[in-house]
Amino acid sequence: MNGEKPVTTARLRRMKREKEPIAVITAYDYPSARHAEAAGADVLLVGDSLGNVVLGYDSTVPVTLDDMVHHAKAVARGAKRSFVVVDMPFLTYHGSLDKTLANAARLMQEGMAKAVKLEGGGEIAGTVRALVSAGVPVMGHIGLTPQSIHQLGGYFVQGKTDAKAEKLLEDAKRLEEAGAFALVLELVPEEVAARITGALDIPTIGIGAGRHCDGQVLVFHDMLNIGHPAPKTFAKTYADVGGTIEAAIAEYVREVKNGLFPAAEHAFRKAEEKRAEGLYGRA
Repeated sequence: MNGEKPVTTARLRRMKREKEPIAVITAYDYPSARHAEAAGADVLLVGDSLGNVVLGYDSTVPVTLDDMVHHAKAVARGAKRSFVVVDMPFLTYHGSLDKTLANAARLMQEGMAKAVKLEGGGEIAGTVRALVSAGVPVMGHIGLTPQSIHQLGGYFVQGKTDAKAEKLLEDAKRLEEAGAFALVLELVPEEVAARITGALDIPTIGIGAGRHCDGQVLVFHDMLNIGHPAPKTFAKTYADVGGTIEAAIAEYVREVKNGLFPAAEHAFRKAEEKRAEGLYGRA
């Protein structure tokens, strides 16, 4: 993968045209970015879902711009080929346009993002247009919008009636017209997602939106069963890394309690100065 050219917005559009599915995974730090890129992920999304899976909040609302900048920088350092998109967190793009541009600039300049993601439909089209005009690539996000969870009243599938499905389609078209380069569809009926995907020239990225989007995104911790249970209805756990981690730590605790670690081979002696050189990868 290291020899491949970096993924760009132009390549993502081409992938849609050529019907090559786009693989997106969230990443929140340097190791997750390195592992995801090495495995071939096209896009790394530094999601404000880090509030749930990394910081222990019960929603994304408490996540701050400083949080996003901090985690984005770590991910960007681990990604050489994958395209890094960073969420703009709650209420960082609903005030004045100047403030919105300043917040996006922090994510691009300090956080080293290649693009930002905004939740919302037609009501934020003007903001998307302004960001794109300023040179900021924007990914949209409609359907379930977690930043609005208290307004929505819970995590429910969106677009289940004809009227609400039409509204989602209208929102998608307005975001495309405003210049968004891609669009996340979250918790949307499969047939609605298929209709939106067919109506747009930009790629759609589904999460709980069925089989017919141009790409899919999963949360790193859901995929690997780390830290919290994954949603059973639309996510898939590919490895029980969380179980392996807990078993390894339990074995360490057992060995410490029973005086088995450290053993003789883990200790240094005065006569073994050479052995102490380069312990942390530094000469």
